[in-house]
This record gives sequence, C-alpha cells and structure tokens, in this order.
Amino acid sequence: MMMGNRPILVLNQNTKQESGRKVQLGNINAAKNVADIIRTCLGPRAMLKMLMDPTGGIVITNDGNCILREITVQHPAAKSMIEISRTQDEEVGDGTTSVIVLAGEMLTAAEPFLQQQLHPTVIISAFRQALEDIINIVKDDVSLPVNAASKEEMLKIISTCLGTKMLGNWGNLACELAYDAVKTVAVEEHGHREVDIKRYAKIEKVPGGSVDDSRVLDGVMINKDVTHTKMKRRVVNPRIVLLDCNLEYKKAESQTNIEISNEQDFTRLLQLEEEYIKQICDDIIRVKPDVVFTEKGVSDLAQHFLLKAGITAIRRLRKTDNNRLARACGARIVNRTDELREEDVGTEAALFNIEKIGDEYWTYVTGCKNPKACTILLRGGSKDLLNEVERNLHDAMNVARNVILEPRIVAGGGAVEMAICQLISKKAESLTGIRKGPYAAVGRALEVIPRTLAQNCGANPIRTLTALRAKHAASGNASWGIDGISGDLVDMKEYGVWEPAAVKVQIYKTAVETAILLLRIDDIVSGSKKMSDADKPKQQAQGPSEESMKDD
Repeated sequence: MMMGNRPILVLNQNTKQESGRKVQLGNINAAKNVADIIRTCLGPRAMLKMLMDPTGGIVITNDGNCILREITVQHPAAKSMIEISRTQDEEVGDGTTSVIVLAGEMLTAAEPFLQQQLHPTVIISAFRQALEDIINIVKDDVSLPVNAASKEEMLKIISTCLGTKMLGNWGNLACELAYDAVKTVAVEEHGHREVDIKRYAKIEKVPGGSVDDSRVLDGVMINKDVTHTKMKRRVVNPRIVLLDCNLEYKKAESQTNIEISNEQDFTRLLQLEEEYIKQICDDIIRVKPDVVFTEKGVSDLAQHFLLKAGITAIRRLRKTDNNRLARACGARIVNRTDELREEDVGTEAALFNIEKIGDEYWTYVTGCKNPKACTILLRGGSKDLLNEVERNLHDAMNVARNVILEPRIVAGGGAVEMAICQLISKKAESLTGIRKGPYAAVGRALEVIPRTLAQNCGANPIRTLTALRAKHAASGNASWGIDGISGDLVDMKEYGVWEPAAVKVQIYKTAVETAILLLRIDDIVSGSKKMSDADKPKQQAQGPSEESMKDD
C-alpha cells in the first residue's frame, strides 16, 4: 500500500503474504505433488509404501488414507488434500487413493485456464455444473441395480475392492470374511437399514498361524481371563449377566475419616462391608447365571461368593465389548444388581469358552442364535502383515455396507470414468461461452484413473488410452475398461469387475469440491507472533531495578 512515495505497512513485519496467481499455481503444484506420492498405489498392480515414524516403527501399506496420515506436510493446500482422503475413508471406506489422484488431476486441468488469465470464479462455475452432470450420469446412465441379497454378486463386488490390496492374495477367504461380518451386523427395523461396522464388527489381531486360519465368529471374542483360577473356563449353553457396576465395597470419592470409640465398631465396619458384598452377590445368584461380565472391578470376597455358587466372573470389560456381547447373546446391561430380572439374562449363546493363544487368554462367547455383533479373528505371521490385512478388510467391509445401503454398481477398471468423459465431452459441445473449456476439462481429467491403471501395470498408457477412447466412441461399449493386471482392454461385464456407485459418487464430489476450494484461495497470510514481543513490557519493568542495583 503506497501513500505518496512512502509505503504503509499494514501487516506485522514478521508476517509473510502471498497473493494472486502465484498462490493459485502454488496450491496446484502442492496438490499435484501429494497426488504423485500415491499415484503408484492405484490398481491391482499397486506398489507398497514403507513409512517410518520418529520412534522407529514402520508401516507397510498401499492404502491412500494410511500413507497420507503418516506423512507430515508443510504446505496448507497439501494439508487439505490429506484431509479429503480421511473424509473419503470415514464416509464410504474405500477410494482413498482415487480421490487424491483425481483431485490433483482436476487442479492440473484448471492450471492452463488460470495461465490464460481466466477468472477462477468462471472455472469454479464450470466445475460445479460438470459435477452435477457427472452425478446425474452415474445415477441414471452408467450404474446398474444389484441384488444385495445375492451372495454371489456381493462377493464379486468385494473381490474387486480386495483385488488392489495385499489381502487380494487370499481372494475367496477375504471376501467371505467381509461378507459374513457385514451380513451379521446388518439390522433392519421399521424399514430402516443400519450396518454399524465400527461398533459391532470388531477385528481382533492375533499374531501367529497363517491368514488362512482367520475366521468370523458367530459371537464375540474378548482378551480377558477369569478373575479366579478355580472358576469354570468352559460352559455349554451359558446364562450370561452383563453388569456396569462394581462388585466391591463402595469407596468414598474424597478422603473420609472415621472415628472408632471401641473395638466392636471396627468389627461392625468390616461386617457391614461383607454384608454389602454378600447382598450384591445374592442379587446376582438369584437369577442363576453361569457367567457374569462387569465393566468395573470384582473384589476378592465377591469372587469367593460367586465361586461357591459355581459362577464365572470376568471383570474390567470395555464398554464397546459389553455392547457387542449384549447384541450377540441377547442380554441387557444392568447398572444395579438389585434390578436384575430374568429377562436381563442372555441365553442365546451356545458356548462360553476360554482358550490360550500364545501368551494370552481369550474369552469366546460363540454359537449365538442370531448374533447382531461379531468378531473377526485375524491370524498372520507378523504385526505389520496383520495391520495391513486389517486395513484391507476394513475397506472390503465398507464396500459391502455401501452396496447393502445403496444397491447400485458401476463398471470398474476405469470404464465408468471413460463413459462419463465421453458424455461430458458431448455435452460440452452444446455449451457456449468461456465456461465450455473448463467444463470439458473436468471430463478429460477423469481419464487419469484408466491412465494410471495402465501405467501401474506396465502397459503403454498412450496407446492403451487411445484404444479405450475409440472403444467408448462406438455405442454400446460403455462397460469396457482396462484389466489392471495385464493392461489389456476388457469388457467389465464379462470380466466381473464392479464397484459400488456410492463410492464413485463420493470420489467425484470430494475431488471436484476440493479443486473448487483450492481455486478460490487467492491470498495466503502466514506469520508467527513472537513471544519476545509479548514479554517485552515485563523485561522493561525488571530492567531498571537490575541496573540500579549495579549502580549502587
């Protein structure tokens, strides 16, 4: 800002400001760099990344969200790119790599228009219109309905998701695990479907054995042992009680002092404590359970009374484990023992069993009649392998959930992107004015998915993409895409590669909206407020007294 010949500084001298085209092009370059990091992680021939954290731990993965979560970036635009990968993972669970690659390509498509001095608002307006048309095309033209009740069709969709991941080496087993887990936790009440994988499908990783030993339990598995060594470790058709209260004497929340005038009072105090615990145990014994689970502690005296009654007690359960147990065995979690009723007892489990795997004891409650919660037991050679298998299974379960909630699918292998690109290009021809260029550029940007698939499997991307464009230009070939293993062109209907429409729609929405967000930024102000400025008055106040002391 100039006034006469003298500049007036509005911002602090420590503050750095960048504005105009420089900022927009900087944001685009940052987004491109993030996309380039994980571009090789797309498709069945995806490469793995090894990430090391400051403590020396390593993560080996090709999951887009996991890679970006582990790396630290400085540029604000790169940070927002990483954020969209997390959003994609939370919303639909799959497509985290695709969304980053596509968002980077969308911004690359906008770059030439910015260099031609086209206003960002015009580009944004064209991008918005293109996004609306893409969503309508996916819903009306290129997606097909699917029967979510058909196991065969569901397994095909899940195998497409797992084909790009490490767990794809175990093919059928992995698909069965994901399908069984999602089918178990799916609940339909009053016409409303709910598939809560996060809360009710727990993955337990136990190192040892091989991945082939993994299975979905028709019940729940908890890393706990009995509180007393003499308690039963195996009960057939158990009656289960779930508690959320202490089975020990109540302790005061603050410090309490008790004055005792004679020795009988002390004996009476101990007696009251014992009577209280006996009362709690009698309340439990009244409903004749075989197993008691509680989220809180169990005192030695309570263990003694329960052992005498032939009841097994397990303490300090997690709240989430208790909720899963309640859904699996039909019990109800009770907060006060005196409120226990017959209907609170869970009787739907066929077996309560405790096994030792490695050095740890595991409690199994299995054989449940209609479990609405389950545990997936994963076995594997190392912790790194198990962590990657868990991430892959998480994606596969989310894909199954998406299809159950929204039973529409689209062809995979870049077929849907090429089909949309063709339709958007045709539509762009009917547009007039300056928005025509950016609108068509969105369609061309979608070609990055088939192009990357071809690159990652070692095919010639230019030749392959040209052949695929020619295929889609002829009518009736909308389902043709690239075989991500060999790089050949195949009809996805016959090849059997399908993806949930919900995942694709979310990818397009997130990628285009992120591009719009970053294009709207025209100013970056960064600056740090120095502590010394805030502390200066204090130093000045202390200064004279020290000097005066020296003078004296």
